[in-house]
Amino acid sequence: MTAFLIIAAILTSVVALVGTLLVGKDISAKLKDYESEGDTLQDELARSHEYESKSLSVNIKSLSWIYVGLALVTIFVCLGIFFY
Repeated sequence: MTAFLIIAAILTSVVALVGTLLVGKDISAKLKDYESEGDTLQDELARSHEYESKSLSVNIKSLSWIYVGLALVTIFVCLGIFFY
């Protein structure tokens, strides 16, 4: 039972890490696309404002769900080990 809980915690941590890296990779890809376009200052300013508003609604939400899940599994594992 304890081994299963530890394995579940490790797998959840790996999934959380991969999810975080995917969100970061998506942001990096968007930034590279923007750099290759070479737009005017007004276009860059508009993208900056759009990114600031979208980042909070999309990226932060995704990362929050990832780490809430990680925290719940970690708590479950700790309680399982404690009561086992």
